[in-house]
Amino acid sequence: MSAPRLEIRLDRLHHNARSLRRQLSARGIAITGVSKASLGLPEIVRTWAAAGIASIGEPRIETIEALRAAGISTPMLLIRSPMLSQVRRVVAEANSSCNSEPQVLRALAAAALDQNRRHGVLLMVELGDLREGILPADLEAVAQLTLEHPALKLLGIGTNLGCQHGIAADQRNMAELSELANALERRFDLRLELVSGGNSSNLPWLAAGHPSGRINHLRLGEALLLGREPLSRSALSGLHTDAFALVAEVIEAKVKPGQPWGQRGLTSFAALPQAPCELRHPRQRALLALGIQDVDPAGLQPQAGVRIVGASSDHLVVEADHPLAVGAELRFGLDYSALLRAMTSPFIERLCLQGDNLEGDRPGGEARRRASAQTLGLRVADRFSPSGSRG
Repeated sequence: MSAPRLEIRLDRLHHNARSLRRQLSARGIAITGVSKASLGLPEIVRTWAAAGIASIGEPRIETIEALRAAGISTPMLLIRSPMLSQVRRVVAEANSSCNSEPQVLRALAAAALDQNRRHGVLLMVELGDLREGILPADLEAVAQLTLEHPALKLLGIGTNLGCQHGIAADQRNMAELSELANALERRFDLRLELVSGGNSSNLPWLAAGHPSGRINHLRLGEALLLGREPLSRSALSGLHTDAFALVAEVIEAKVKPGQPWGQRGLTSFAALPQAPCELRHPRQRALLALGIQDVDPAGLQPQAGVRIVGASSDHLVVEADHPLAVGAELRFGLDYSALLRAMTSPFIERLCLQGDNLEGDRPGGEARRRASAQTLGLRVADRFSPSGSRG
């Protein structure tokens, strides 16, 4: 079996999606599944659809085009503001998009009119994290501009928190978003379909029992994929945190001195010279065929008895409490940054595993079941053509 590879447990992803959908729907909150960390893998999107996730969010139109080419008809939300150079493609393939710039809204309206389509708009509001968003004082004017274009449909408003400065959802900013929605409805005599409170970082706020107000939509990625919330990396109750595993092969295994020798300088990925190593006894050390080009080493969780001690472009260096052999495979858990980069690497294969019984394996359980495996072998070059067009 080829390595390095990502092993993807679709049954665990199904469980996470179904569990979150049930919990949030009881609060009147719908989910858009953000599949960007999986590079929009169609098998994952189909698994989410089977679990009741009704829409998909992606930041790149190229990924949405690839999903459409794979036969995915699920409604698509472009969760990054469209580039002016891509508005025609956005209107053609995405049902809706997140927006904060009047110039982009005008371009979307022209493209939608030209294609005889109506494009949905979710206006993003800045509530403190200082990434994207319209300042609250300017929201009414941008909403009016949107409503003036019949080729655009104002779906609602939303905000993004946690991604840039780690600002958490709380009662203050969520109440402000709710009041902004109420104010727009009063001003324009309409009913907004969506009030999108944010992403997986909103889940601890909801779990604390705070009233959700007008919030009826979240854009979830990390919670669905990894069973965690991003602000503290804490596991979410009842969800699988191990739906993904990265498997790498040992290409060198030796007992080596415990510290390097010779004059030291910078490495390719170090901003400062490394401090002298403490004197240590020889160690069991191994090189794996995996590097910084493939994955974020800081986001890998090694198995017991193995420690990551370094990485370069193409090598991961580990020490172990037990002998390792050339050709052996080591497994690693991944955090969000490691998963995002690993799924993007053209050198890592994907292996989807589907259990016989989606109900048969609960988080923390030790049940072993037969699984059928399908080697996907998806490469970035296969997913997206050089021109960026569908195909």
